[in-house]
Amino acid sequence: MDLGIKGKVALVTASSAGMGKNISHALAAEGVNVVLFARTAEKLEAVAAEIREKHGVKALPVAGDMLAQADVERLAAVIRHEFGGLDILVLNTGRAPNPLRATLEETEQQRWHEAYQNQLWGTIQVVNGVLPLMLDRGWGRVIAITSSSVKQPMPHHSLSTVFRAGVTAYMKHLANEVGGRGITVNCVAPALIDTSHRTGGAAYTPAQAEARRKLTPLGRMGKQEEVCGVVTFLASMQAGFVTGSSINVEGGMVGAMI
Repeated sequence: MDLGIKGKVALVTASSAGMGKNISHALAAEGVNVVLFARTAEKLEAVAAEIREKHGVKALPVAGDMLAQADVERLAAVIRHEFGGLDILVLNTGRAPNPLRATLEETEQQRWHEAYQNQLWGTIQVVNGVLPLMLDRGWGRVIAITSSSVKQPMPHHSLSTVFRAGVTAYMKHLANEVGGRGITVNCVAPALIDTSHRTGGAAYTPAQAEARRKLTPLGRMGKQEEVCGVVTFLASMQAGFVTGSSINVEGGMVGAMI
């Protein structure tokens, strides 16, 4: 299926590794030129080189911090100079501070502040900085990566869920305000996604992975590609009448009917 987005320009945040990197590749495979934004310049350069070689599109690495206003302003200026505007914005963020704890054990103000900054405020700051590049184009897609724990609370996830719920609410308001400019705004809410490719504390242990497989009727972990496929569809021409929605990618874990 031709998604109708070849030649469009996408910005993907936190795109030097993991989900952000995979989403960037998925969009590039559809002929989308991508701007990569994350803190580590060397990693971004490597991802950009991979994308150019594999997909033959433009891939522009911009190193910076979502929490630094000056970095976001510089990002917007680079996009304006190189491409004249922006069509697709994918808002990917880092995780809450590890290790995750039970709700009543989250008593440290600094951990709450860090989670708020990384997951909610960074998202808002990037929207404020780059959305003006989309408003005059008459077409656009904004997609935020949240979590299905917003709809189905998971043990030890309150530190993350609180602010991802905030992102979900913010995106709903934004959808109502920019829809008249031809811009759709949606969330993709994954859970139980395989992280075996990761290194360090973010990867699930074998016991954790087994427990998570039991949470879904499908009896397996989700694949990164399956999340990327939903993101890519929401960026497409065919998804033009989907806005203000949150799409679960969690293998049926969420038990609610609506």
